[in-house]
Amino acid sequence: MTSKIFLRIAALMILVHLLGHAVGHFTWDKPEDQQMQGVVDTMLGYRANFMGATRSMGDYFNGYSLMMFFIYGMTISLLWSVSQFAESERSVTSRILYPIGIAYVAFGVIEFYYFFPFAAIMSLGAGILILLAVFRKA
Repeated sequence: MTSKIFLRIAALMILVHLLGHAVGHFTWDKPEDQQMQGVVDTMLGYRANFMGATRSMGDYFNGYSLMMFFIYGMTISLLWSVSQFAESERSVTSRILYPIGIAYVAFGVIEFYYFFPFAAIMSLGAGILILLAVFRKA
């Protein structure tokens, strides 16, 4: 397979991750489990001042989740764009792709530890594909 194909598959994996993330983002505060609902209510209910802003843990959770939409979207856009010249501009693309690939491998490890396997597999798979695109000889 070409680097272009590796990068486009990685971009599609991240798109799937983004779609799953959207489901989680818009439903996390409505769990079926009553004990979990109590945790959510506490996260959203208690607000404290931190560094000049009064927010709840739920606000921080939502904010970080919203930022991930933009991280995933930016990554998809970058991978798709870079895939156009991945073979012809190896020096430039490898400088762009190394940190992205390593970051997504790290995301995958963190997601296995703190979240759940599906998210981890999407991130880890995308990271490996990105690094394969870098290591692929032209």
